[in-house]
Amino acid sequence: MSGMIQYLRELHFASVVVRLALAMLLGGCIGLERGRKRRPAGFRTYMLVCLGAALTVLLSLYEFTMVTGPWSDICAEIGIKTDVSRFGAQVINGIGFLGAGTILVTGRQQVKGLTTAAGLWASACTGLAVGAGFYECVLIAFAMIFLSIRLFPIVDAYIQENARDINLYMEFHSLGDISTIINQLKAQNVQIYDIDIERNKSGEALHPSAIFSIRLNEKIPHTQLLSDLAELDCLCVIEEL
Repeated sequence: MSGMIQYLRELHFASVVVRLALAMLLGGCIGLERGRKRRPAGFRTYMLVCLGAALTVLLSLYEFTMVTGPWSDICAEIGIKTDVSRFGAQVINGIGFLGAGTILVTGRQQVKGLTTAAGLWASACTGLAVGAGFYECVLIAFAMIFLSIRLFPIVDAYIQENARDINLYMEFHSLGDISTIINQLKAQNVQIYDIDIERNKSGEALHPSAIFSIRLNEKIPHTQLLSDLAELDCLCVIEEL
C-alpha cells in the first residue's frame, strides 16, 4: 500500500488522473451535503472549485519539473531566477473580479451565478495548463469540467427535489395571515427554522412577503407541499427558492 501511495505522489499520467478524479469526487461529496440543505454553493460549485484547485497544484508541479529539467538550459540562458508558478497565481487571482461579476443576489435573497463563477475560475486554470503545454492534464481536466457543467445538473436537480430543507417565498394579503400559514405548515409536520418578513416595498403596490426556511420531517414531494399551501385563501404567491 505504501508503495502505491508513493507511486501516485510522483508526477505522471496515472497520478494526474487519480488526483483530478479524487478532487472531483471529494468536492462533489462536500457539495452534495450542502446541496441537500439548499445552500447557494452546492454540488457542482464545490466540484468545480476543487477541480480547479487541484489543477493549479499539478500545474505548479509540472512547471517546476520542466524548469529544473527540459527547460533548464533555456531558463539559464534568459536568466529566469523566479518561481514560474507565480505567473499563474496572478492570473488566478485576477480572474476573481470576473467571477464576482457573475454572482448576483436577487430581490428574493437568492444567490445566482456561483456555479458560473466556479466554472470561469476552473476555465482560467485550464488555460494556464494549456499555455504551459501540460496537455495530458488539460484533456483530463476539460473532460471532468465539461462533465460537471453539462451532465451533473441532472444530479443537482435530483438532490434539490429530494432535499428536506426548503426555502419558500410567499406573498399574502396582510401580516396577520402569517399565523395561518404557520399553522398550516405545522399541520403538515414541517419544522420552521426561520421567517424573514418583508413589508410592502416602498413605491410599489406589492403584498407583504416572507421567506420561510423549513425542514420536512417526512419525505414528501415538494410539489405536494406547495399545492397544499396554495389552497390557503390568504396566499397570493408561493414559490420554492
